[in-house]
Amino acid sequence: MKKIFLSALCYMLFTTSSNIHACTNFLVTKGASKDGSTFITYAADSHTLYGELYYRPAANYPAGTMMDIYEWDSGKKLGQIKQAIQTYSVVGNINEHQVAIGETTFTGLDTLQDKRGIIDYGSLIYITLQRAKTAREAIMIFHQLVSEYGYYSTGESFSISDPNEVWILEMIGKGSPILDKKGNVDTKAWTLSPVWVAMRIPDGYVSGHANQARITTFPLENGKTSISTKNISKIFNSSVEVVYSYDVISYAKAIGLYAGKDADFSFSDTYNPLNFGAARFCEARVWAGFMKINPEEMAKYEDYARGDNLKNRMPLWIKPTNKLSVQDVFSLMRDHYEGTSMDMTKDVGAGPYACPYRWRPMTWDYKGVDYIHERAISTQQTGFSFVAQSRSKYPNPVGGIIWFGVDDSYTSVYMPVFCSITKIPHYIATGNGDMMTYSPTSAFWLFNQVSNYAYTRYSDMIKDILPVQNELESTFIQMVEQQSEKFAAEYKANKEAGIESLNKFSNNAVANTFNRWKELYAFLLVKYIDGNVKIEKDGKFLNNGNNEHLPASPDHPRYPDWYYKLIIDDAGDNLRAK
Repeated sequence: MKKIFLSALCYMLFTTSSNIHACTNFLVTKGASKDGSTFITYAADSHTLYGELYYRPAANYPAGTMMDIYEWDSGKKLGQIKQAIQTYSVVGNINEHQVAIGETTFTGLDTLQDKRGIIDYGSLIYITLQRAKTAREAIMIFHQLVSEYGYYSTGESFSISDPNEVWILEMIGKGSPILDKKGNVDTKAWTLSPVWVAMRIPDGYVSGHANQARITTFPLENGKTSISTKNISKIFNSSVEVVYSYDVISYAKAIGLYAGKDADFSFSDTYNPLNFGAARFCEARVWAGFMKINPEEMAKYEDYARGDNLKNRMPLWIKPTNKLSVQDVFSLMRDHYEGTSMDMTKDVGAGPYACPYRWRPMTWDYKGVDYIHERAISTQQTGFSFVAQSRSKYPNPVGGIIWFGVDDSYTSVYMPVFCSITKIPHYIATGNGDMMTYSPTSAFWLFNQVSNYAYTRYSDMIKDILPVQNELESTFIQMVEQQSEKFAAEYKANKEAGIESLNKFSNNAVANTFNRWKELYAFLLVKYIDGNVKIEKDGKFLNNGNNEHLPASPDHPRYPDWYYKLIIDDAGDNLRAK
């Protein structure tokens, strides 16, 4: 195998204990979905992030109120900013106006992190959700916040949606100062505001990002659909499809990162250049999702996803072969490269039970040669994931849903929580346990019980888990479809009563999931204890015919022959029967 040289990004993401999130997003436009919804998906993958649903109620503040800013990853206090006079309620990553925001960290060039700022990417998301009524307004607020207070984090890709539009915005700081002719820092040119580009995903298309900047070239201001931040107020003109910081190109030229024509400038190639690790660990996840919705078109990019041909770069967005249902969007977040050359269930690392998970570190060496484990969309260290759905045909409190799941997305359940609720379900509420504290009523800890047990005998247990997952999600989708008109009528007649109905529905959905998953864990524990497999029929274990409390003789399935061969090759002489 060839020698692999990893970027600083992938080194930080996959070989250290850094709390940087390595996440995956997909962005689905109205014209790409079956019911005219917009969607963004997000998996918050961090080895130290707890799965809980954040809640920020709407509020009014006196003029002059200040708010503290804490870095989302570390909890470090970064400073204070002016509080808005009015804020909107936010449930997870969607607000009461159906605006949703997700992210993935691409880090970018090490020299560009700007510690002058006090707005980190997490604060940027949640402050903006408290202030924005539309995706375009969210982009405006992004610009205002980082221009006034500076941007603290490394490179970031953001997904921003409302009931009508979906945008991708990529941003990185100005860590390298611009010098004047005398060699001094040019404080007028080297501003706090980071460089960034935002592009609206064309209707009917799907985009995605996963820890690698994806925007390359883009139309400049002289184009009919593009503006720079000098005229950012024009973003509210619906014909504008690209917005970018006025110095996104000039800054790169000033610090020696780019010397070509403005029309040829590529954000990704300049600020987050591709290499093997970026393709194999990051872009491959986007490719895997794209393969689910347009396999004929995307098959030709497998060499790019593998990192074998970086010149064969896949597009920023694609048109799905068929419009996507809610279940289809869920499926984008569940993948281990099955059916591809990177299928994690096929190599010997999967063990005898085809487990598609690998413990860290992601990179390792043997006799001077470097190797990798794949990094798939579904991974064991997910804190929480969601599918944010915005529906323009309903009033905002009913139209917005965050389908929320905890732990590994492959074995999680996406539970419907309406964007306007005021009572967060106890099982997923902040404060019900944490990464250092087990709670028996925490969905995060319960789902980890099931998934971690399943990793020990994956190919068998997954057959018991997925039907229950499908049973719950299918029921919830059907209930949402059937009851949304009723909820909308209730809300129109009486807002308080309408919100209470949404509270009740969301809380019941989460409670039903928790109770059903608790039953599933008990079933798995009894069925597979000690490596035995009890015989069951229609969900009930068979007894021995004499005593209802004694099981029928359990099955002892063989290991696969290839696994026995490994044992023989290693210790056959010692184990051979005489």
